[in-house]
Amino acid sequence: MKNKSIVLSVLLVGLAVFAAAVWYQSRPAPVAQVDPVQPEIAEALMRPYSPIMGPEDAPVTIVEFFDPACEACRAFYPIIKDIMAEHGDQVRVVLRYTPFHGAASEEAIRVMEAARMQNVYIPVKEAILEFQPRWASHGEPAPGLILGIAEQAGLDVEAAQNQMKAPQTLAILNQDRADVETMGVRQTPTFYVNGKPLDPFGADELRALVAAEVAAAGS
Repeated sequence: MKNKSIVLSVLLVGLAVFAAAVWYQSRPAPVAQVDPVQPEIAEALMRPYSPIMGPEDAPVTIVEFFDPACEACRAFYPIIKDIMAEHGDQVRVVLRYTPFHGAASEEAIRVMEAARMQNVYIPVKEAILEFQPRWASHGEPAPGLILGIAEQAGLDVEAAQNQMKAPQTLAILNQDRADVETMGVRQTPTFYVNGKPLDPFGADELRALVAAEVAAAGS
């Protein structure tokens, strides 16, 4: 009888440990207490011209410093779409261009801006990301392929040739470069949620921070 009691106690302890481990693994990522950016640099976080995905008046804004040639940006795109689908009209995403990968990045940004002028921004952006391994190889980048990829997504290439060189396109590139410096961005993607930097960085942490801001907006 004593041995049975010992075995039963061991089993109960084991079950408790297992349950605790399952709870720990499944619990949401903790949300770090992070202050928003300082007022003196808040203007550099977003600009009125910046591309927006989602409702203009959404209470929660994700700002992504984005490089179309960045592999991590490509990997995060479905995560961003999933977050937006989960929270509906509560979340919007603002893109800031961060051409850290040189000429190929800049070419892709110019093409995306031409696509925005033609109202085919999202399909062109998605095509550029989908075929990123073809044109953005860090060993042998081939930016000349980008226009053809964008054309398949609906871009009028003839019109885009001028739009890519338009003064407003150059102005956007230059201002975004300046803002990247002001914000101290050193890697892509870099995320801010309602002005709060995502720190620590990670997909689960981004989901948790967005969920916390959505909850706060609805309280």
